[in-house]
Amino acid sequence: MRPTIRCHGLLALVALIGVVSLAAEAHAGAAVEISREEALALQESGAGLLFVDVRTPEEYDSGHVPGAVNIPRNQLASRLAELESARDRLVLYCERGPRAAAAAATLLQAGFTGVRQLKGDMSGWRASGMPIEK
Repeated sequence: MRPTIRCHGLLALVALIGVVSLAAEAHAGAAVEISREEALALQESGAGLLFVDVRTPEEYDSGHVPGAVNIPRNQLASRLAELESARDRLVLYCERGPRAAAAAATLLQAGFTGVRQLKGDMSGWRASGMPIEK
């Protein structure tokens, strides 16, 4: 076998492993991360993103991403219908990440697609000086 054929075969194998890995990650309930800057730019461009703050109402009231709706993590499963119209345009966040990751898993398991998690969550948003609504 010539070296170029082996090289192409190896590249195809690596690509296949990557696809399987991504599929397993999506199946395991992992959301795609979106940067603060990208999320804000998409929101401002009219892309129709819906930010979902899964923190407690008290945390939400202390400051949140402009335009975000508050659906606490422990209420999410019973309030899925509220998110139906934006089922492929959701950006989730909590304070530091664990609740948003759990919320993403709930949504993906319920058949939602295009679920994103805000990179750095609210603590990162706040620390980087992004706009905050109260």
